[in-house]
Amino acid sequence: MSVTPKKALGQHFLVDENLLGVIGRLAALDPGDVVLELGPGLGVLTRYLADRVETVHAIELDRTLEAPLGEVLRGTTNVHLVFGDAVGFDYRVLEPSPGKLVANLPYNVATPVVVESLYKIPSLERWTVMVQREIADRFFAAPRAKAYGAVSVLVQLHTRKVGSHRVSPTSFRPKPRVESAIVAFERLSRPYPDRLRHLVVASFAHRRKTLANSVSHSGQVTREEAERALTAIGRSRAIRAEELTPEEFVAFVDALA
Repeated sequence: MSVTPKKALGQHFLVDENLLGVIGRLAALDPGDVVLELGPGLGVLTRYLADRVETVHAIELDRTLEAPLGEVLRGTTNVHLVFGDAVGFDYRVLEPSPGKLVANLPYNVATPVVVESLYKIPSLERWTVMVQREIADRFFAAPRAKAYGAVSVLVQLHTRKVGSHRVSPTSFRPKPRVESAIVAFERLSRPYPDRLRHLVVASFAHRRKTLANSVSHSGQVTREEAERALTAIGRSRAIRAEELTPEEFVAFVDALA
């Protein structure tokens, strides 16, 4: 069955089945696993997962893929296919709760989906996601690096990187104009309070401004309060957000309290 990928949905269907073994290795799949897959597309990865784990929750936005997915998944009894938007989805309805996220994420939603999953799916212990290489680099960028930002801080506070693999554009249909990467990481901590997440995002909202100025625009704290908190953790009042480590952001928010 011929399916035309939708550019508006950032669809790049995985067609290189040789990558499935790489994904399986990085995901450390176990027969008892409950896996969440976001954006199953044509079901190549979905079928691979279904043959190796106990349960697969697959969430797909594009209803036109219902027929081809049904064809690929015919005979499986452990795949729960749900049509909905992964961004803003109520993951509490998934039973049993997923312990791993394994997905070829659409480029246009990869960052918000990963950040949301840190907070909204506390049962997740391991992520293995295929994303644009630039996004993969951003997840674990170091302070002061150009790629370092709010998502870097939040991902690194909650997880540690356990593996990665570069992926050629020829592995997808249509071929993306950029390189991709599979990156795997595992949870270190339970979700930090929402206030920390909001303040981290606000800190990077105006990158050319000082952290104190940037975060004051959010209305959550004043510039003076932010400057006092920075002084309390031994940092300059004129520092920019990209100079703080993830752990220093925790100390900064604690100092504000």
